[in-house]
Amino acid sequence: METLVGWHIEMEFREIDSKTEAAVLLRLQDGTELRTHGRANRHPDDPEQPRVGEEIAAARALNDLARQLLAKAGVEIEEVTHLRAHLAM
Repeated sequence: METLVGWHIEMEFREIDSKTEAAVLLRLQDGTELRTHGRANRHPDDPEQPRVGEEIAAARALNDLARQLLAKAGVEIEEVTHLRAHLAM
């Protein structure tokens, strides 16, 4: 049997001077909302490349989101098995 599941992810960027911030919201099917931020700082000698700052900030935010998802999954596993879950990236 095949099941199709979707998640809704929102990502917004804010750029102030040489700083870029990504804000991420993930809505899961069970109603859980996970939020995280990622940041990038451009060195003063580097040329302005807003897309690069966005990519770095997004990567950092998504990395944190992955850690949050693993932690959530670990708690859910432990609730059922009553054993400590060992999940790694």
